[in-house]
Amino acid sequence: MASQPKACVSPDAYLEQERAAATKSEYYSGEVFAMAGASRIHSQVSANTISALVIRLRGRPCIVYDSDMRVGLTTTEFFAYPDVSVACGKGQFHDRQHDTLLNPALIVEVLSPSTEAYDRGVKFALYRRLESLTDYVLISQDRPSLEHFRRQPGNTWLLATYEGLEATALLPSLGCDLPLGEIYDKVEWPDTADGEPPSLTVLEEQAEG
Repeated sequence: MASQPKACVSPDAYLEQERAAATKSEYYSGEVFAMAGASRIHSQVSANTISALVIRLRGRPCIVYDSDMRVGLTTTEFFAYPDVSVACGKGQFHDRQHDTLLNPALIVEVLSPSTEAYDRGVKFALYRRLESLTDYVLISQDRPSLEHFRRQPGNTWLLATYEGLEATALLPSLGCDLPLGEIYDKVEWPDTADGEPPSLTVLEEQAEG
């Protein structure tokens, strides 16, 4: 998401502009934010995640959407484009255009340097207002790492973290899993000599330096 908002607009005006625009923008409380382009690894991880979910949810009443599916609150205060979203059961949409999903069960965001703080903070707080949402997943593009937030009774959220290509994230609410080896399939990290994922030791040394 870009740091500079465009002019303040109403939700209806935003949707009208967005449907005619060549690029995508997100909306929050009257402000419209242009979305930046994704990196190669970001695109790979997103595509791999969609593929893994489609395979595991095949034959079940769940639909996997890519980042072209807009997600919104019924209050029309917030509209966004998650990297991946999953709706189970009958989909609920903002209007007859069926391009704004209101009841995702799972939302996945692939973290970028420019959006990580927003994805973890304000955006997650807004997503939590979706009563249908049971799972929120954050995936790193810097190393094989996945964070899974699962809704608990009392509207609290439980965090599970998975590290390394051998790890498998469990999504019991959807009755499936996400192996990190599939999410990062064919991903080559440019900051390592052999394209292999950086070790946690190297990452810790870089952080300390």
